[in-house]
Amino acid sequence: MNKKVEQSLVFKRGGALPYLTDEDRFLSAVDATEYSFGFIGCGMMGQEHIHNTLLAGRAQIGGLFDPSAKSAGHALGIVERSGKQAQPRVYTSIDEACGDPGTDALVIATPNHTHLDVVRVAAASGKAIFLEKPIATSVTDAYELCQLAESHPQPFRFGLQYRYKSVYAEAIKEVVERKSVGQVHSVNMLEHRFPFLDKVGQWNKFSANTGGTLVEKCCHYFDLMNLFADSLPSRVFAIGNQAVNFKSFSHDNRKADGLDQAQVTIQYRNGVIGGFSLCMFSPGTREELIVCGDAGRLHASESALLGSANENRLELWQGENGASDVRSPKYPGYIEQAGHHGSTFFEHLSFIEQLSGGSPAGPTLADGFWSVVAGAAAQLSIERGEAVDVAEVLPDKFNPERFH
Repeated sequence: MNKKVEQSLVFKRGGALPYLTDEDRFLSAVDATEYSFGFIGCGMMGQEHIHNTLLAGRAQIGGLFDPSAKSAGHALGIVERSGKQAQPRVYTSIDEACGDPGTDALVIATPNHTHLDVVRVAAASGKAIFLEKPIATSVTDAYELCQLAESHPQPFRFGLQYRYKSVYAEAIKEVVERKSVGQVHSVNMLEHRFPFLDKVGQWNKFSANTGGTLVEKCCHYFDLMNLFADSLPSRVFAIGNQAVNFKSFSHDNRKADGLDQAQVTIQYRNGVIGGFSLCMFSPGTREELIVCGDAGRLHASESALLGSANENRLELWQGENGASDVRSPKYPGYIEQAGHHGSTFFEHLSFIEQLSGGSPAGPTLADGFWSVVAGAAAQLSIERGEAVDVAEVLPDKFNPERFH
């Protein structure tokens, strides 16, 4: 991307220097948008994507659809208050949203269990598609969805934005690109955080809608673990339960059943060992990544007490193999405040670069698929109380090399 300072968004956002005429603007001149996006799903994640689309400034919001009038209205308000474009259309159905000739791409941020049905309609439009994580709630559905994406004529991207978090982006550079820790042998991740937030219809409190917590919440981490291991999971053992959260909660006569703590061990095909720790009743957030190789160790962390600013830290130990380092990766504040600590913004830029003819960069179809596979195998392991061969959760006659 390599943007010059004179092209920085910091000069263009927020109606900077309002006393100037358009003729006097250079640093603060707003560039024309290149694309128009239609949004299907305008809840929390849909609104985050809308905000980042407006911030990036390379696409406009062409239209919005959400069956919840309140969600759609709130999303419409975000666009109106931005003052950056004309009012978008508000669609009355998914078919109308997908069929709008005025949009170039569709951003889908609907509840997990609706993804496959929505994509079946969206794929017929022939437009570029961006689908939020997890791509589906089961491995079978994820496989069908990947097949649809594989044959799609336009870019089809999956939302695994944690790759773009500043600490993990730097970790990828060190471990994957620079080989700073040498040959990787173990990958461990941790997330300790607050409970699931409220959603429209409280759909995220029920495993039937999410695929289980280890699919819904943790596919991000399994994607990163698969990436750093540079291999596919072959065997998974997990323990977990619903220890604290929502034990007395019910909705539409259904009791919440999502687990809120787990420990997962993954054996990879190449011998790498992975571990993941989840706790969802913490008064703050703490994420950690530890990658150990034969030449060093990398530790990346992100943490904040509830209501406090986020703190990032990356430690690289190389001993006698090179210079060790401690640093605090971060993005400009206005980007970090746009959601998920800035990762969604850079995910958007990557998608738009691909729309513009650039080489695909970021999570592939295979990455989306295997992130669901790891979570589904872990959920099954907890249910059975024993280790699970990943082959058991794969579709019949599945060729693992197809999505590798």
